[in-house]
Amino acid sequence: MSSDLLGADQRAQAVVALGGGHGLHASLSALRQLVDDLTVDELTAVVTVADNGGSSGRLRGEFGVLPPGDLRMALAALCGDDEWGATWAKVLQHRFEGDGEMRGHVVGNLLIVGLWELLGDHVDALDWVGRLLGAKGRVLPMAMTPMDITAEVRGLVAGDPDALTSVRGQVEVATTDGVITEIALEPADPEVSPAVVDAIAGADWVVLGPGSWFSSVLPHLLVPRLREALVATDARLVVVLNLDEQAGETGGFGPADHLAVLAEHAPDLGIDVVLADRTSVGEDLGELEHTVAALGARLVVDDLARADGTPRHDPVKLATAYAKVFGVGS
Repeated sequence: MSSDLLGADQRAQAVVALGGGHGLHASLSALRQLVDDLTVDELTAVVTVADNGGSSGRLRGEFGVLPPGDLRMALAALCGDDEWGATWAKVLQHRFEGDGEMRGHVVGNLLIVGLWELLGDHVDALDWVGRLLGAKGRVLPMAMTPMDITAEVRGLVAGDPDALTSVRGQVEVATTDGVITEIALEPADPEVSPAVVDAIAGADWVVLGPGSWFSSVLPHLLVPRLREALVATDARLVVVLNLDEQAGETGGFGPADHLAVLAEHAPDLGIDVVLADRTSVGEDLGELEHTVAALGARLVVDDLARADGTPRHDPVKLATAYAKVFGVGS
């Protein structure tokens, strides 16, 4: 990947965003605003498909399909702010209550799985949902096969803090009480849609993060075909750091630790920009600057957090930061 950022032009950019869950939702909500103002003309989300809990896990187990939850959240994030988009976003995210078998299921999950059964094609069905919603971008699965995340975790064996325990499943990895040292995927070499490879090859920018680091962000780098595409593309890679450590995944992690783990799992991946929140970096700025420089990247520190004090990215602030990084208005 090129690390020369000085020549970023002012034309509309093609952007691919990778991740899952709430982190990708925030990133896509920000990038969607740049589609509205014509800063971004092609937006593609590539979404983790390893969820094994909740409504997604139940549907995955019953029908043998990809878990639809993170795909649904990405589609909802791409809905417009007009009445049509806002209404469909709410419908897509509606979770059934009551006391019967439908309790906990989400309308959007059922819609997606229904179209998968009807059309027999994961990508085609997601495109149909996107057209129904008027989504301002495309949503694609990370792989065409449901994935399981496994992790080596230290600190779960009483009396032996250095012993490693294998933990399996996205929910189990995300909620472990130990320290994750390494993750892997099963199957290790799943099929990847040509649409994903083509989107990455044609992108100007690839955005990785924010999100659950071990269960939503890093898994993309462990799929061989996807990683090959990320290494080969001329697109510039932006890594968006989380605002805080996450209990169960990154307890005790500072900003530099997130980057160090990423580099350990994908040492051949070039990083061009690291985007971090000014307040969350705090006293760790010096260490982060050193780590970013060692990776050959440029550090951009900006105001990205919600004003309510929660460790979540504000889509409006994040959109402004993305525009600066992409070379617009700077």
